Amino acid sequence: MKDRQGLIVYVHHLKQAKSLRRYGHVHYISRKLKYVVLYCDQDEIEATMAKMIRLPYVKNAVPSYRPFVSTEFENAKPDKAKEYDYKTDL
Repeated sequence: MKDRQGLIVYVHHLKQAKSLRRYGHVHYISRKLKYVVLYCDQDEIEATMAKMIRLPYVKNAVPSYRPFVSTEFENAKPDKAKEYDYKTDL
C-alpha cells in the first residue's frame, strides 16, 4: 500500500475544481473558501504541486504536514476533574 499525502489547492473559481481529479483523489471541496483537498501518492507530491501551480485557475497549492507530525503523546496527564467523574457510578 502506498503512502498518501493531502494537498490543499486554492482555486479562483470552483467551476474548474472537477478538473483536478486527474491529479489525485478529490476528498473535499469548500465552496465558501474556494479550496480543494485532494490526496495523491507521497513520492509524487512535489511533481503534482509543480504541475498544479502552473494551471491558470490555481492560486496556490500547499502540502499537508499530517504524515510528518507525531501522534504519539508522552507524559500526558489526565484531567483530575474528568478522572473523578469517570469513577462515580451514575
